[in-house]
Amino acid sequence: MIVFSGVRADSFRSMVGSMGFKTNGKIYAIFDTEQKTERFRKRDFVLEISDGGRFDQYVSFQVTGDRCESLDGFSKGDEVDVEFSLRGREWTSPSGDVRYFNSLDVWTIQAASQSAEGGFSNEEPPMPDEPPRFGEEPPF
Repeated sequence: MIVFSGVRADSFRSMVGSMGFKTNGKIYAIFDTEQKTERFRKRDFVLEISDGGRFDQYVSFQVTGDRCESLDGFSKGDEVDVEFSLRGREWTSPSGDVRYFNSLDVWTIQAASQSAEGGFSNEEPPMPDEPPRFGEEPPF
């Protein structure tokens, strides 16, 4: 089991599957879709995960490919449930410096009231045909 410091266990808990997680919270920000390559696009959003107000967390998530449109029906302040994977990547700069990047890749996002009725799917979405390619700068 993975434990996340400062986040309530009922808000951020492990679910069945490899590196799969669920959480819920309030949408704090939704950003525009970014076309990274001809075949890869992503869209970021920030979820406010409350622990009662003392140490609220503002966590950045991303959706990719066809799932970018899944955010169109949501607005700042909406309560949602998300199902996501934790991803990591190594990047070496032209000067040889090695950096590591993490992303929280969302599979599904639903209004909080809908997930109680319909639940989440346990099927992980397919990976993009090709990973994004980055130039000499880190991918952010």
